[in-house]
Amino acid sequence: MSFQRARTEEQREIRRRAILDAASAMLDEMPVADVTLNELSRRAGLAKPNVLRYFESREAVLLELLDRFLREWLVELEGELAAGVGDDLPMPERATAVAGILSRSLASRTVLCDLFGAQGSVLERNVSVEVVTRYKRASLQRLETLTALVRKHLPELGENATLFSLQAMVLAGALSPYDTPPPSLRAAYQAEPELARFHPRLRDALDLALTATLLGVLPRP
Repeated sequence: MSFQRARTEEQREIRRRAILDAASAMLDEMPVADVTLNELSRRAGLAKPNVLRYFESREAVLLELLDRFLREWLVELEGELAAGVGDDLPMPERATAVAGILSRSLASRTVLCDLFGAQGSVLERNVSVEVVTRYKRASLQRLETLTALVRKHLPELGENATLFSLQAMVLAGALSPYDTPPPSLRAAYQAEPELARFHPRLRDALDLALTATLLGVLPRP
C-alpha cells in the first residue's frame, strides 16, 4: 500500500488509521519490544518521515493503540460482568465472580496485557508532554469506566474500587510476560519440568491475585 500526500483532514485521518492498523497487525505477530518504526513504515506504505508527521514516535503510536484496545475491552467487559455476576449473591461470591471474569477476559487479550506491561517502562518515555498528557487524560476516563463497572457489582468496595481497578491493569501487565516466555526459556522448562514453577498461566495467576486483593479490601461482615 502507498499513499499520495494527504491534503484534507479526511485524508490525514485515513493515514493515521492505516498506521494504527499496521501497528495492530504487527502486535498480533510479535511482542511490543519487536515493533520498530522502520517496519511499521514499510507495512503502512509510508516513508518513515511521513509516519512521523502523524505520530511523533513509535511509542506514540502504541499509546494510541493501547487506548483503542482498552476502550474495546471495557465495552465487552460490561456485558461479561452483567452476564456472569449475580447481584443477589453474597459479597464473597460476587467478589470471586468478578475476579474470575476479569482474569479470564484479560488473559484472552494478550496484546492489551503486553501493552499494559510496556506502558510505564517504555511507552511513556519517548513522547512529548502534550502526547503523554492527552493519553493520561484518556486513561483517566477508562479507569473511571472500569471503576464504575466494578463498583456496580461490588458496591461494598467504595473508594477502594478505583485502586482495585488500577491494580487489575497493572497486574495484567506485570504477569503477562511470564505467560509467554521466549523459546530458550520454553526449552528449559521442557528439559527441567520443575523450573516450570516460574511459568504461571496468566489467567490462573490473575485469578488468584485479583481474588485475594478483592477479598482483602472488602469490608468484613
